[in-house]
Amino acid sequence: MRFDLELPSQHAASHRVAVLLINLGTPDAPTPRAVRKYLAQFLSDPRVVEIPQFVWQLILRLAILPFRSRASAKKYAQVWLPEGSPLRVYTERQVEQLRRLFAANDYHVIVEYAMRYGAPGIPAMLNQLKLEGAERVLLVPMYPQYSSSTTATAFDDAFNALKRVRNQPEIRTIRQYADHPAYIGALAEQVREYWRHHGHPDFAAGDKLVLSFHGVPKRTMDLGDPYHDQCQRTGSLLAAALGLTPVECRVTFQSRFGRAEWLQPYTAPTLAELGAGGVKRVDVFCPGFTADCLETIEEIGIEVRDEFLRAGGKEFHRIPCLNASPAWIKALGEIVAQHLQGWPVQTVQPLSAVA
Repeated sequence: MRFDLELPSQHAASHRVAVLLINLGTPDAPTPRAVRKYLAQFLSDPRVVEIPQFVWQLILRLAILPFRSRASAKKYAQVWLPEGSPLRVYTERQVEQLRRLFAANDYHVIVEYAMRYGAPGIPAMLNQLKLEGAERVLLVPMYPQYSSSTTATAFDDAFNALKRVRNQPEIRTIRQYADHPAYIGALAEQVREYWRHHGHPDFAAGDKLVLSFHGVPKRTMDLGDPYHDQCQRTGSLLAAALGLTPVECRVTFQSRFGRAEWLQPYTAPTLAELGAGGVKRVDVFCPGFTADCLETIEEIGIEVRDEFLRAGGKEFHRIPCLNASPAWIKALGEIVAQHLQGWPVQTVQPLSAVA
């Protein structure tokens, strides 16, 4: 194996600590060509689609990419922000706010982000951190609930990149924080903040809060993936924090792809059922997405909304994701700080004590 070229080791080199936030990824532009490139990388990941690659690549290249790329590009165009892809824009804001939080509390750490698919890629960012003098790197997948198809593949990409590095940095990972009190608290505050500005649902009259998580094939749960259990755990803790019963607050799963059975209940049919059953108002919140993206803005905010209203519902609310809300940045800082313990970040006080 050929190793990447290294600068000569220096005793006086900066021994810096870095935090690398990792999210799923996004196309570079809302065009069929850019979307096709992104989808080809994403859907070629064997952790995402567990079908023998020879068979799957024929299906992907001949039957899926030519059509899905054009359709998805139209959807991306509907949600694209002036600054770019929503996922990238909100992730960059999270990075900036986390840097400010750490700097204000004398945490001397580098904070950057990478995407599992698309740019900036994980290998490229690990190399950049190395050039900046980082000898210790904390990998922080922005997926609160662990799944093989999200968290594990992000770690795969990082560790595969490190195979080519002669002088490897020390690596730590955050596997999940589905039930972390700071995360649950930030979710609850996001919901309450929305209700303060847009009115509170009348749960006594039958209104509902639906917590929609990204779906995965049911087979993965049967094979031991803990994702479903962790989503349910997040949902129950959030409902308890909001003082809601299982009747008032439901967990569903969205973004089904293909014909196989995925985790249920599915979000869109559930909303249609609620609308047809006389429920007047539904609020939908996506706790598993730490930043708004195509799946939350377009799929939930447009497609699922239309399903509910067509079925007879009267009032639909999509509660924005955590994004760069103050409560989430503080919670993220607390979660990260716990995993930085023992590393030389030169802090004066525990981050959890910061108001």
